[in-house]
Amino acid sequence: MINKERLAETFRFLVEIDSVSKEEGEICLKIQKIIESMGAETFVDHAAAKTGSDTGNLIARIPGNTSAVPLLFNAHMDTVEPGRGICPVFSNGLFTSDGSTILGADCKSSIAIILEVLRVLQEHHLSHGPLEIVFTVCEEIGLLGAKNLDFSLLSSTFGYALDATDINGLVTRAPSSNKLVFTVHGKDAHAGAAPEKGINAIFIAAKAIAGLQLGRIDPETTCNIGVIEGGRAANIIPNLVTVKGEVRSHDYKKLAIQTVEIVTAFQKAIDMMKPDGSSHDLPRLEHSVELDFAATHIMESDPVVILAKKAALNLGRTLKTKMTGGGADANIFFSRGIMTGVLGTGMSDMHSLRESILLEDMVKSAELVLEIIQLHSKDSIV
Repeated sequence: MINKERLAETFRFLVEIDSVSKEEGEICLKIQKIIESMGAETFVDHAAAKTGSDTGNLIARIPGNTSAVPLLFNAHMDTVEPGRGICPVFSNGLFTSDGSTILGADCKSSIAIILEVLRVLQEHHLSHGPLEIVFTVCEEIGLLGAKNLDFSLLSSTFGYALDATDINGLVTRAPSSNKLVFTVHGKDAHAGAAPEKGINAIFIAAKAIAGLQLGRIDPETTCNIGVIEGGRAANIIPNLVTVKGEVRSHDYKKLAIQTVEIVTAFQKAIDMMKPDGSSHDLPRLEHSVELDFAATHIMESDPVVILAKKAALNLGRTLKTKMTGGGADANIFFSRGIMTGVLGTGMSDMHSLRESILLEDMVKSAELVLEIIQLHSKDSIV
C-alpha cells in the first residue's frame, strides 16, 4: 500500500527546503499545511522563545477510529550544516546530494515516511487509534526542541521516534550525557618580550587534556573533548581558553566517575602552574557540568518492544533491539514518562557530504510504521 513514487517525491520536496537548526520555520509551515489537509489538528508550541528557532515544535493530533490508546511518532525538522540549497540526486534507487551539501535524510526521511503512512491510512480508510505526531526543532544542537516541548499537549504514554539507520532495529538503550565546559584563566603578556610575565591558558588546558583518556572507555562509556576556543594572536600569551567536552554512559556511576576524572585533571593542571604554596588568583579554573540528557532503557517486555517486534513478524521480518551511543528526542520523551523506541529509516553517513538513503529502505520503514499502527489499532498488544 505504500506509494513508492509518492514517498520519493515527498522526500525530495522536503530535502529541498532549507531547515538548518534554528531556521525550521518554512518547513514547519509546509508540513503543517500537508498534515492539516488530512484532517489533523495541529499546534505550534512556544519552544521558539527558549531554543532561538524561528518556530516552535509542531504537534499534530489525528483522531482514531478505534478505541486504542494514543500512539506517539516523532521526527525532527532541523538539519546540520552544510544544509542550504540541497540538490538531491536519485540514481539506481539511491538518494544522495550533489556532493556540496549533506542530503538531509537525517531526519527528512523520517518526516516523509510519517506523511506517507498518514496518507495511506486516509486513502484506504484503514483502522488506527489516536495518533500524536511531534516534529521538533533544534534536535541537532542538543535536543532543544524536545527539552522545551509543551508536554501538556500530549497524552501518549509510548511511541516511536524515527531517527536511526537500521530498518531492522529498534533502539531501546541510549546513554545519558554530561556536557562539560572549562574556562581556564591565565595572564596575558608579550610572547617575545616578556613571556615570563604571562601564564599561558592554552598550555594549561593542553596539559589537562593530554592526561585524559578519550574516545571509547568501555562498551558503555565514551568521553570527548570537542571544542577549544582561545587566544588572540601568536605573539600574545593567551590569558583565556574555553574547552567543551562530554561524557556519555549507559551506567550513571561510570558517568559520574569519568566526569570527576576530567574535572580533576583540569584542576591539577591549574595547581601545577601555581608557585609552591601560592594563593595567587591566577591561574584560575571555572567549570560547569550539566546533564544534557538522561539514559533510556526499555525492557524487552515493554509494549513498545512487543508491538514493534510483532509488526515486523507480520511482515516476515525480524526486529532486534539495539543499544546506541547516541542521543535522540527519545531520551527526552523517556525522561518525561513516554516509552519511546527509535526506529531506523535506512539513512547512512549522516552529517557528511556522503549521506545517502535507499528508497527501498524508506519503503520498508514505512511499511513497518504502518503495520505498527494497524496492529496497535486492534488493541491486542497494549
